[in-house]
Amino acid sequence: MTARARNFMLATLAASVGLAGCSTSDEETTASSSDGTTATAASDSTLTLYSGRNEELVQPVLDDFTAETGIEVKVRYGNTAEIAAQLLEEGDNSPADLFLAQDAGALGAVASEGMLTDLPAETLDSVSSTYQSADGSWVGVTGRARVLIYNERNVDASELPDSVFDLVEPEWEGRVGVAPTNASFQSFVTAMRVQEGDEVTEQWLSDLAANDPQIREKNGMIVADVNDGAIDVGLVNHYYLFELADEQGVEVDELDAVNYFFEGGDTGGLVNISGVGLVGEQSDGDAQALVDYLLSTPGQEYFRSATHEYPLVEGVDAEESLPTLDSLDVPDIDLNDLEDLQTTVQMISEAGLS
Repeated sequence: MTARARNFMLATLAASVGLAGCSTSDEETTASSSDGTTATAASDSTLTLYSGRNEELVQPVLDDFTAETGIEVKVRYGNTAEIAAQLLEEGDNSPADLFLAQDAGALGAVASEGMLTDLPAETLDSVSSTYQSADGSWVGVTGRARVLIYNERNVDASELPDSVFDLVEPEWEGRVGVAPTNASFQSFVTAMRVQEGDEVTEQWLSDLAANDPQIREKNGMIVADVNDGAIDVGLVNHYYLFELADEQGVEVDELDAVNYFFEGGDTGGLVNISGVGLVGEQSDGDAQALVDYLLSTPGQEYFRSATHEYPLVEGVDAEESLPTLDSLDVPDIDLNDLEDLQTTVQMISEAGLS
């Protein structure tokens, strides 16, 4: 195993308490499968998926795929970083055919070790180049926008900061919810390092830690507390607001919590992806068939309704209450540059946030 792979695994172990905090990542490793019936002549009717996404959310779309194709999907679930570390440890001996991850950084870490097989041009052409790897080894399945969620009863829209960097100012002391051990927060901090440099990022983390942040284990906890008025604002991904509305059986505009999208290319407006890559040599087309299904209209519509993320394939629209993906003023950050998790985890810890 290379030094890079070992470092990634060490970072994963250091962050293992919280990396499962995102509701679209997993908190335990389990195995499950769906019964297949028929398959094409070139298929052996089975494939193995390593999923860094939650079983409750992913298994239904896998069941739909099996019903459509007759191909059985055996799944190993876990949080994305742990699954990536396992792939790196297994190397060429991994039984995985696909890796489904909740962020670009983990896909990049695995791809950098030469473990992902190039995807066909037809697959890559279905998704904007912004949301795929530069070398064609992975492709985005859904988009996940970072937002500042706020309680509109406690915070007037005119008070909202222009930049995520403003949240360390005295007026926000004790008012900002963060989940430092969460994978999405760590990806955001990695993006800040890419955009602003390590020195600026270290200072922001230090200033945030000194400003009495309201630390929670999971993004969902932040959203619930913001909606209840226990916290004024919080840094999360956009879809948690919709999850809370689903849990309460109300429309999203009936909640007191509201998503605020940073503008001006601010790092706080990062759009990351969940994505997929083919692992190793492919003996048949079964794994590619699953990639194709995830990027098909039924697959994209499933994620829009079940996880409230942004579809990445043309022709499938996002939630009506969301701004369109192409209207977001996202930071100029290449998702291929979000691989260095270990340094980010160390910086967050050294700042005193975890």
